[in-house]
Amino acid sequence: MTTTAPSYLSSVMAPGPQLLRLSLRLDAVVTGVNGLAYLALAEPLESLLGLDTEIGLPIGIFLTLYGVAVAIIGTRQTISPNGARAVIAGNAAWVVLSLAALVEGALDLNTVGSVWAVMQAVTVGGFAALQYLGLRKAQ
Repeated sequence: MTTTAPSYLSSVMAPGPQLLRLSLRLDAVVTGVNGLAYLALAEPLESLLGLDTEIGLPIGIFLTLYGVAVAIIGTRQTISPNGARAVIAGNAAWVVLSLAALVEGALDLNTVGSVWAVMQAVTVGGFAALQYLGLRKAQ
């Protein structure tokens, strides 16, 4: 008896264009929702994470706009390799800057906020890795 992987799993294992498109779209949704949460829940997040709203609100604006940009790139009929490279570079920069800010204590996060920052960095790094793999397979 042969079993097949669920459709989402087969997309991850699929040839490059499908993997690239899926990872860009997931990135866009997660990033956009995260950005909107930073905007809509600025004060509760300040107390939960220790993230000052003067920093959290601009991060929310950036993430919301970045999510829209990633969505535009990921929903084109043909994904631009340069657009995908820009997203991969942006994601890699986010990971490095997030971890550097955490190590330097630049954001003055509490323990929950520090764990959240690491989880975000790992998630964004995962998106970048999938996007890179999808782009390589697509070329």
